[in-house]
Amino acid sequence: MAETKRDYYEVLGVDKNADEAALKKAYRQLAKKYHPDMNPGDAEAEKKFKEASEAYAVLSDPDKRRQYDQFGHAAFEQGGGAGGFGGFDFNSADMGDIFGDIFGDLFGGGSRRRASNGPMRGANLRASVRITFQEAVFGCEKQLELSLKDECTTCHGTGAKPGTSPETCPKCGGRGQVVMTQQSLFGMVQNVTTCPDCGGTGKIIREKCTACSGTGYTSSRKTIKVTIPAGIDDGQSVRIAGRGEPGRNGGPRGDLLVEVVVQRHPIFQRQDMNIFSTAPITFAQAALGGDVKISTIDGDVLYNVKPGTQTDTKIRLKGKGVPSLRNKAVRGDQYVTLVVQVPTKLSGEAKEALRAFDAATDRSLGQPESKPEAEKPKKKGFMDKLKETFED
Repeated sequence: MAETKRDYYEVLGVDKNADEAALKKAYRQLAKKYHPDMNPGDAEAEKKFKEASEAYAVLSDPDKRRQYDQFGHAAFEQGGGAGGFGGFDFNSADMGDIFGDIFGDLFGGGSRRRASNGPMRGANLRASVRITFQEAVFGCEKQLELSLKDECTTCHGTGAKPGTSPETCPKCGGRGQVVMTQQSLFGMVQNVTTCPDCGGTGKIIREKCTACSGTGYTSSRKTIKVTIPAGIDDGQSVRIAGRGEPGRNGGPRGDLLVEVVVQRHPIFQRQDMNIFSTAPITFAQAALGGDVKISTIDGDVLYNVKPGTQTDTKIRLKGKGVPSLRNKAVRGDQYVTLVVQVPTKLSGEAKEALRAFDAATDRSLGQPESKPEAEKPKKKGFMDKLKETFED
């Protein structure tokens, strides 16, 4: 049983009285959404794209729209036309013009076509540099050695041997692009590609410059100074304008993008503009309170902890974090987790002192409560035991 076709107006989502502009707008949205180039491998999207194309091809043609309004899909079935979907001939609908208007940017057709032999900006170069955690916080300067291209001084960038000049490419006529026309289901479609003979330059060099082998550029090792701003984070890049690849046909140079790799710090961890760390305190400091030395990126500072401070207590050191990239005078904070350290080696005297402390507090060690000397029973001697025997 053949699949029932949907109403063309329903497919495009327009009213039956829709004008040409409304039809084109509706089709433009559907075609861009379901075009196979935008949905590779999606059979359902391809089906919807073809369905929308068929609907638009009929309704955009006044004669075919009149036939469809009168007879429906039957107007194009059973000999109503050859080819296409359901016997409809898409070539008669001039779908090539439709796609040239709606998808000119995709297929490179019409006025959107851009000649590639005009001035073109050079490509960006990428490099990386390793810095310490402190250098990322406060900023620094680094030097990189890179191979950079410059215009050949012999041919002045033309690539041609002195005394000769590049010739216009006969394949593309100097445009740098070639147009290939193909017959498709929807009519004639034009594809624009870079000219394979001239590589898009529009010029052919018959006699190459020996200094640059026809490239127009020479390479040399150069030392580049990179200023790393305070507050930069791992993975961010510093852009150095004009130190990338040279441009083509008089275009400007590209930029150099230097990615920053920040080494891990043994104490500090960073999150945005804040720094996180831990600080050990002794049992006596936690119980009695007092000044504790805490490490920061600016150096050691003293912090007064309160008596009875528990382990995992978090404190905040305002302004001890990372500077803002926009304003290095603005800094984040440092969050410190206090950890009470338990001693692993104790002298006998220290152990006795801890037992006495435990007995005076909660007796967590399970020691019996000590009695005063007057309450302790007197140890019996031999005569006391003999006396008790005769009394019995």
